[in-house]
Amino acid sequence: MTPWEMAAVLAAGTGAGAVNAVVGSGTLITFPVLLAAGLPPVTATVSNGLGLVPGSISAAIGYREELKGQGRRVLLLGIGAVLGGLAGAVLLLTLPATAFERIVPVLVGLALVLVACQPWIARRVRRRREIHGPGRRDGGPLLFTGLTLASVYGGYFSAAQGIIYVSLMGMLLDDTLQRLNAVKNVLAAVVNTVAAVLFVFFAEFDWTAVLLIAAGSALGGLIGARTGRRFSPAVLRTLIVSVGTVTLAHLVLR
Repeated sequence: MTPWEMAAVLAAGTGAGAVNAVVGSGTLITFPVLLAAGLPPVTATVSNGLGLVPGSISAAIGYREELKGQGRRVLLLGIGAVLGGLAGAVLLLTLPATAFERIVPVLVGLALVLVACQPWIARRVRRRREIHGPGRRDGGPLLFTGLTLASVYGGYFSAAQGIIYVSLMGMLLDDTLQRLNAVKNVLAAVVNTVAAVLFVFFAEFDWTAVLLIAAGSALGGLIGARTGRRFSPAVLRTLIVSVGTVTLAHLVLR
């Protein structure tokens, strides 16, 4: 990488760490930068997954106050995150690169739709609670299954997995958004860590990209956890969708 590319990757890692702590979808910031730096899609995804582990952990630590009293919930849902993250990482390593290059534009498109539709999803969740009452304290088998499947997606390609987590928990759990966001950060950290263990031993990655994203995401995760409540959701969403749209166009036209 050139010095300018390294600076761009570091900045993207910081932004992704902050965005992941607050919303999710940080991969839509780092992934296109890694592609622009010349990394193949699979190598970019693996390097990104490894680099975002410190950011996920720092974000979870930053939300430790909101995690109080949720130990049983985190443990139960964490089991599904481990199983799903492992399955997704195995799929990434076993499917041919051509399959990944065909699937990723679809996944990026899905992630963009989820980001753009987040306000609508939140309104639907609130309306559902008003009509049907609060959700179950543990979410039941439906939440466990849904989050496990979302973790498969996260282990394969992590863009917007946090939004899926929060949407599912918001529909099926009776708790505040900040406490659910804290659980989301822990689950993302679990998925990223499980996938990273496999990637270190069985996948090709770029150490320079990994270290730059790791440094940036660790800082960004702390920043996002501390100041995320001050961000304008509309501005953040517009940024993510804009970057993601450029990425999608690049993947389709390349």
